[in-house]
Amino acid sequence: MEQKDKLFKEIFDSNSKKIFHLCYGYTGDTDAANDLLQETFLKVWQNLDKFRNKSLISTWIYRIAVNTCLTYLRSEKRQAKDELTDNIIENKIEEFSEKNEQVALLYKCISKLEENDRLIITMVLDELPYHEIADISGISEGNLRVKIHRIKQKLTELYNQYASV
Repeated sequence: MEQKDKLFKEIFDSNSKKIFHLCYGYTGDTDAANDLLQETFLKVWQNLDKFRNKSLISTWIYRIAVNTCLTYLRSEKRQAKDELTDNIIENKIEEFSEKNEQVALLYKCISKLEENDRLIITMVLDELPYHEIADISGISEGNLRVKIHRIKQKLTELYNQYASV
């Protein structure tokens, strides 16, 4: 196996799960998330020799994934996006067992957040270090902590709202 192939496989194995979660957080759709995951890693493969180690490779991959997701959402130009996302998530909830009902509800709540907040909370759930999240989202670590606190409050409100329905 060629050096680049080996390196790419290691990178894919250690990052693909987190990138899938990120893409799923943006789309609420397993198929779209898988497509975006593949597109992200195609870009990683094509640009691997351009990576200069100025940041962690996972940070670099997250940036590629975020840009890929945002481009996808813009190109979709769905006026009824919220409605569509709701329907997709409703269908997803049916696919989850009762044990995973809370997780499904959490993802439904996450899909209601602003784009930037969705990105941040997805990275928090994937247990990325705060300095890395700050790097990717382009805000200071101090601001990030405040933002995460607010996002968690908002998620709690949304969760309670849906849980009581």
